[in-house]
Amino acid sequence: MTEPPIRVLMITSEWPTPENPFLVPFLVQQVEFLRRAGVEVEIFFFRGAKNPLNYFLAWRRFNREYGDRRDRFDLVHAQFGQAALIPWPKRLPLVITFHGTDILGELSPDGRRTLRGRLLQWLGKRAAHFADAVLIVSNEMRKHLAPVEPSDILPTGVDLDSLPGLTRNDARRQLGLAVDERLALFVGSPDNSLKRYALAQQAVEMLNHTLPTRLILGCGRPHREIIIMMYACDVLVVTSQTEGSPTIVKEALACDLPIVSVIVGDVVERVNGVEGCEIVADDRPESIAAALERTLRRGSRLTSRKAIEQLDEKVLAHKLIGIYRSILASAELGSAKD
Repeated sequence: MTEPPIRVLMITSEWPTPENPFLVPFLVQQVEFLRRAGVEVEIFFFRGAKNPLNYFLAWRRFNREYGDRRDRFDLVHAQFGQAALIPWPKRLPLVITFHGTDILGELSPDGRRTLRGRLLQWLGKRAAHFADAVLIVSNEMRKHLAPVEPSDILPTGVDLDSLPGLTRNDARRQLGLAVDERLALFVGSPDNSLKRYALAQQAVEMLNHTLPTRLILGCGRPHREIIIMMYACDVLVVTSQTEGSPTIVKEALACDLPIVSVIVGDVVERVNGVEGCEIVADDRPESIAAALERTLRRGSRLTSRKAIEQLDEKVLAHKLIGIYRSILASAELGSAKD
């Protein structure tokens, strides 16, 4: 007998809009793969922007729209910890996925945790206390949760089947880039201080004293185009101050693109044992420049796709569905005992 589809109400403070159509491609992809696997997913989106008033207004709208309709769903999945405050009072099993600053806290440019960052952490921890399952995208995040709160690591994934498998020159021709330049790729908004675009710029400027290289910015572009940029470029540079599990690193590995990164999120774990990648032990631009020079002088692509096969979105969607089913089975057992 076929099991009925799981009905999920997914609540998120980040989702593409007509004004920002390229937001959170990793989350859009997860929803797409869940739906392909037969899960019924409905999205409740609000713009949090770390503003308490926005959360209150979203809570009020949520209760107005779903107050007497929650029985249409089997569970609620909150993407980003503070989104778990919206479906309150809790009436359905609750899953929370923490992605980064929602549990790590927000940092100031000098590396100190901000007051708002501490508030985000506190709210995230309170939400986790009431969740039926807590998902984190990297092991680094576990230490910020109470030991009594079980958590599963479920990183964001890569759609391996969709990768075009281009040569570098073919990718450059598609993007109108010169075939004889050295290109370093930076993916992230220059306006987001946590990505530290200026640090990447400084490093490439130093590199240009010995090895001419151009820094290419992948931001505000369709996800498909950024993937082509990975085939076109010679190295990915990651200078973020804080991350959870950056999808861009996994996608670079899937595209066999060498990576130079500071120590952040789960990047060390992801590139461990992958020849041709470099982890920079400090955040000095000269250290990053030196690592870029070594990587570019090697001049070879990686052979790293096999290293991330376990992060194929099909595999991760199957794991997430297993977590859903486990929670629902526990809830059913609890109801039977009552």
